[in-house]
Amino acid sequence: MNYYFYGNTARPSAKNKEYKVDSIRELYDRLSGIWCEYTCTPRLRDKWSQDNKTLGQCSITAFLAQDIFGGKVYGILQENGGIHCYNEVDGEIFDLTSEQFGQEKLIYDKQNEQDRAVQFAKQEKYERYLYLKEKLLNS
Repeated sequence: MNYYFYGNTARPSAKNKEYKVDSIRELYDRLSGIWCEYTCTPRLRDKWSQDNKTLGQCSITAFLAQDIFGGKVYGILQENGGIHCYNEVDGEIFDLTSEQFGQEKLIYDKQNEQDRAVQFAKQEKYERYLYLKEKLLNS
């Protein structure tokens, strides 16, 4: 299988075995069957499709990856005022949801570390994260 997400060659070790995920590629494969319109951020749901399944999934996915692999979650400030989240673990950067940007070049500069409590202050986002987590645990 070809992987097109940023950092797809990164090899962080899973620190939490509860999810039964050994690699970021395995996590991507499993999430590919779980990401859906419901897990997409509400403001982008009308644009979500199976052809662009990573759209609007970044923060909940990045924090779930952090649960499994540890490390930090960083954010890239977007022109529309939003923040696109990605992971850094043991010096390796990966972004499981980068495909939503097509050919746009993102700058992974580790400038804006994201705080889980701030990101999940919105109840709907926290509920989407819990849904994704539950589905992954039971897949």
